[in-house]
Order: sequence, then structure tokens, then C-alpha cells
Amino acid sequence: MKKTIVTKLIATMVAASMLFAMTGCGSTGSDSEVKTIGVIQFTTVPSLDNCYTGFLKGLADEGFEDGKNIKIDFQNANAEVSTADTEAQTMAQKKYDLIGAIATPAAMSAYGACKADGIPVVFTAVSDPVSAQLVNSLDKSGTICTGSSDQLPLEAQVQMIRAFLPEAKKIGILYTTSEPNSITDLEHIKEIAPKYDFEIEAIGVTNSSEVATGAESLVAAGVDCINNFTDNNVVNNLPSVLQATTKAGIPVFGSEEGQVYDGCLASVSIDYVALGEETGKIAGKILKGELKPEDSKIYTASEGAPFINTQVADSLGIKIPAEYEKSTMVTTGSNK
Repeated sequence: MKKTIVTKLIATMVAASMLFAMTGCGSTGSDSEVKTIGVIQFTTVPSLDNCYTGFLKGLADEGFEDGKNIKIDFQNANAEVSTADTEAQTMAQKKYDLIGAIATPAAMSAYGACKADGIPVVFTAVSDPVSAQLVNSLDKSGTICTGSSDQLPLEAQVQMIRAFLPEAKKIGILYTTSEPNSITDLEHIKEIAPKYDFEIEAIGVTNSSEVATGAESLVAAGVDCINNFTDNNVVNNLPSVLQATTKAGIPVFGSEEGQVYDGCLASVSIDYVALGEETGKIAGKILKGELKPEDSKIYTASEGAPFINTQVADSLGIKIPAEYEKSTMVTTGSNK
């Protein structure tokens, strides 16, 4: 009799231990299964690097940490669409729980690979997700995709250019014809420029090998400055742009703070770490079952803060306008 009681007691304790192990203690969500997230970053530029840093912070805000309750497979496409396509297809075939996509081309690759199986795609640094056909609207996605949009504060940027260059007439724009975000930004800045007595001189390129020639063509066309967008191809080849403009003694205005550290004169910059963090929170809520991509609203960042490279201003003999004297001042190559 005693043996029977002891046996039942042991069985009860074993069952309880197994239940505890299965449910976990302080785990995130309804079960403790480690989820796998694929992340595709289109290329290595400061804004996209900052988005990934923020993405990890946002996941942590929701209780997810790599190596604990999630496993992250991070891949960089090195500015190659074909590579992004391959990475996305591989992740989809492995049935990952969610794919994070940083920049428009990466998001388009992820959506193409995942829509058949319904794997959620959470994007960031996509300026126009509607034109990129990732979502049906900013108010309600309607697809497997959701995330955050970086709508550049272009009017504030043009105001800055006018303040720094009061006599300037022509702004040069170099953009990649296959990047939907750049097409949208070009249309927007063309609408804004006349309000500040600017003419836009735009040259489209198709790949990295054309960036240097495109920059030289803008200089030859007599532009007073070049203004960058968050065009992945152009920003990835920023040294080629700066080489052409430095010879001509004209400034380049960046679209985010990383470009200012890398040699642009100034920028009204969105906080891309904060943008990535909001995106990570969205991903975390989807993993916990609290949010469905198709029902979600796209988070949009459109407010920026001015950054000025004092070293570049000095080298070009440009005085910092009084209204920008309290901006964040940096020098080329300083810590970002």
C-alpha cells in the first residue's frame, strides 16, 4: 500500500515538473517555443543600420531577445535585389515565424516570397509602402505586410537649403529609377521647390556604376548643391557623389544624420533608431498574437531634427545660419 502511494506521488511530481517546463516561468506569450525571425537588410548605410538597432530594442520592449525566446537570422543583401530575393525565398521555405525587412527593395522581396504562405512581413524604412504595393493603405494594411514608413521632411530640408544658400537657384537630385521611394520623394520635392524659388535638376541612374557619372553630370549642369534622398544605391555610393561635388566646391545635403557624419553638409534627419524601435514593437505584438498585419495601421515618421557638419561648412566657406546655430553639430568621421 505504501509502495503504491509513493509511486503515485512520484508520478504526480514528474507530471508537475513536465508541465512547468512546458509552460515556462515568466515566458513571453502563451507558450515558450523559440520563434525564428528572419531579417533582411538591403544594404549597409547608417540609416538602415540604425533601423536594425532600433528593431532589436523594440523586440526587447515586447519581451523578445535573440538567443532567449527568439532566434534571429540576419542577412544583408549588399544592395543586390537578386540576393534579397534569394534570402527571402530561403526564409519562406524554412517557414520562419516572421520576416523583418529593412528598406523598400528588401520589403518587396520578402512580400513576394511570403505572401503565398501568409508569413508576416514587418518592414521599416519604406517611404511609400502603397506605391511599392506592400499594403493597400496606410490606415489599414490589408496584406501580410505592416511596419513603419519614413516620409522624409522634405519641406524642412528645402527650407534648410535656402537658409544655407540664399543665392542658390538649382538643386541637383540623383536618384535610382527602380526605387519607388525615390520616385515618390522626387515628385514631392518638385512640388515644394518653387515655393522657395528653386529649380530641380534630376538625373536617374539604374545601378551603382552610374552614380559617379550621374553626380558629375549634375555638377556640369550647374547645380548649386545636391540633395540626397534615402536612395539605397546613391547613399551606398556616397563617396563618389562627394568626390564630384568637392572638386566643384558645392555642398551635398543628406537625408539623415549618418550622411552628415559621412561628409554631407547638413540634413533634417528622422531618428531611424526610434523608427526601428517602433517597428520592433509591431513585430513583437504580432509574435504574441496581439496584432494581425492585415488589420494594422502603418506607423509613419515625418518629423526631423537638423544635423550640421561644421568641418564641411568650414571647408566650403559656408556660414551656419542663425536659426540653425542650436542644431546638432558634428564632424566627418566622428562617432555616430
